[in-house]
Amino acid sequence: MPLRIATWNVNSLRQRIDHLARFAKDHEPDVICLQEIKMTTESFPAEALAEIGYPHAQVHGQKGYNGVAIISRRRFTKPDRRVWCGRDDCRHVAVNVGGVELHNFYVPAGGDIPDPERNDKFAHKLQFLTEMAKWARKDKLAERKAVLVGDLNVAPLENDVWNHKRLRRNVGHTPVEAEHMAKLWAAGGLIDAPRHFIPEPEQLFTWWGYRFPQAFAKNYGWRLDHVLVTEALRKSMKKLTIARETRTWEKPSDHVPVVLDLK
Repeated sequence: MPLRIATWNVNSLRQRIDHLARFAKDHEPDVICLQEIKMTTESFPAEALAEIGYPHAQVHGQKGYNGVAIISRRRFTKPDRRVWCGRDDCRHVAVNVGGVELHNFYVPAGGDIPDPERNDKFAHKLQFLTEMAKWARKDKLAERKAVLVGDLNVAPLENDVWNHKRLRRNVGHTPVEAEHMAKLWAAGGLIDAPRHFIPEPEQLFTWWGYRFPQAFAKNYGWRLDHVLVTEALRKSMKKLTIARETRTWEKPSDHVPVVLDLK
């Protein structure tokens, strides 16, 4: 049975639940993985989401910060959520939908200084990515039908940012972060699904920041949101969509959804 999976950092579900409903109506994903819901598990609007067609939810929420969730039209099994780096800051949930193991992550942004000795936030980010790679290898993720999605806060390739030379020393696009991403891909036997459909050197972005109001109009973007699949699903990848139109909506998230169709 076909499966359409979407990932989206909504940057506050409470503020953008109407955007989520509009996106769901336009694109009809079977499963939506959300990051930065910024609410507790107890305050998650399960009834409202059921009304727009998503009665099943796995939530790992936190008041005001972080938080991830998976909402689904279909029943799922094996709900899970893990604590990373010894901090229960609500950055992971997982389910199994239609025989596909689905992991939803929100990796720490890492602050502004790309030096783990001077910046605890950057050290946390690198530790988080290291733990993800160790988990993928130890759990033999590569041997299963698995999809790993989320805001991983790394633009690993040259054309994943609007200006590589200018930004290669900026957190999110440094060589050390790209190396950590490569180790994760290798450990999990993971395929970069967006680049499977849209290979370099074509630019590919999912995030346009708020600091510069004309960022989206001038296409000063980054690719921070990822969809990674194991080798067992390579031949099942049918289509990829970047829902750029959501960035033009009133009071948008700075991220846009990424949608993968599996056949």
